[in-house]
Amino acid sequence: MSIIEEVVSRISDWKGKQVSIQPLSGGLTNTNYKVEVDGIPHFVRVPGESTELLAVNRENEYHNSQAAAQAGVGPKVLYHLPEFNVMVLEFLNGMTMSKDSLNKGGMPARMAQAIRKLHAGPRFLTDFNMFRLTEYYLQICREREIRIPDGYHARMSTVNEIEKTMSVKPLAIVPCNNDLLAENYIDDGRQLWLIDYEYSGNNDPTFELGNTCQEMQFNADQITEICSAYFGTASADKIARMKLNMIMSDVGWGLWAAIQAKISKIEFDFWGWAIERWSRAVEKMDSPEFSVWLRVVGGPV
Repeated sequence: MSIIEEVVSRISDWKGKQVSIQPLSGGLTNTNYKVEVDGIPHFVRVPGESTELLAVNRENEYHNSQAAAQAGVGPKVLYHLPEFNVMVLEFLNGMTMSKDSLNKGGMPARMAQAIRKLHAGPRFLTDFNMFRLTEYYLQICREREIRIPDGYHARMSTVNEIEKTMSVKPLAIVPCNNDLLAENYIDDGRQLWLIDYEYSGNNDPTFELGNTCQEMQFNADQITEICSAYFGTASADKIARMKLNMIMSDVGWGLWAAIQAKISKIEFDFWGWAIERWSRAVEKMDSPEFSVWLRVVGGPV
């Protein structure tokens, strides 16, 4: 019996009912299913192998998924089967977004509205820090002899400089998803929903904003739009913090992709993605604007 079949058999509410299981495409870490029970759809996610190496804490994910649902921006958790690390979630009837759809006019402001809703919700279980996660991923790569793009170790002094600068005037941390790539937004026509809380934790809000801007490859106008919609104004220091966090998004998630290239059984060019993300991070670190961002963020208190 497969894991999804075993999960279905364990839910007593579903016994004696008509159940159909349909695989869904799109997951980069897990296998997703639409399970209809007497015609009512549910979303079930079965974790991929070795996700602990990617620093996924399932207790944290479960707690934070419930908190996001309370905030009105995440689907309800209907069942939890900790023995399988599986949650059964409310099925959201809407369109799974793409980079193209989120690059359309007005979308950055809508994204900011959804993000603000999450950030104003209940506190998450643990904190998230991309600097610490990057150190952890580098350790995993050393221990398991996982190849990483050239130049990572040489650039860690620059990463340390970013962290030092951003700690001068830190922002209050808030409940963040931390992994808002395009497919983690669902549009039901009324609001954008935010899904997938594997990497969620309390964090600097400008990481959330910078990370999602980097995932969408937003231009300067779009970055300004999402910043203004979130904070009420697009001040130079907030934009600069977002820009530095866009770098950290690629630094950290680039290592994630390198690890996935070694351990994942999903058909996806993770190594190519690692190279792409690292190249973008290096390009920003080497840009003339980089020193300006550091100066604006770390300026006089």
